[in-house]
Amino acid sequence: MGASTAASLGEARYLALTTFRRDGRAVTTPIWPAALHGRLYFGTTRDTGKVRRLRANPRVRVAPCNANASRMLGDWQDGAARPVADESTRQAFIAALRRKYGWQYRLVMLLYRLRGAYRHRAVYEIELTPAAS
Repeated sequence: MGASTAASLGEARYLALTTFRRDGRAVTTPIWPAALHGRLYFGTTRDTGKVRRLRANPRVRVAPCNANASRMLGDWQDGAARPVADESTRQAFIAALRRKYGWQYRLVMLLYRLRGAYRHRAVYEIELTPAAS
């Protein structure tokens, strides 16, 4: 799984992100992805269940999906997610989301600001696992 797979997944409107509880049960949620420099990123707030699960287990699965992740539109890809600390990467990700989602991004960010969650954003990079030959 190289940069082309990450770029392809980053072009999807929505991705289903599956994270795993401590007992191994899978939890799938839709995310807005963006690809930067051949790598796949997503954002969320730091107090979400997916962030807690990722702290315990960085293993993830992603697949293109519809808006509520009830229907998969492509194949699942395995990987691992890690938080992004580099501020320039975080800002590039935010700019990519602004370009990709336009008015929807602005609306969601307004809601985040009204809820006070805007300052608590986290950005994650997904490193895709190469397929076994």
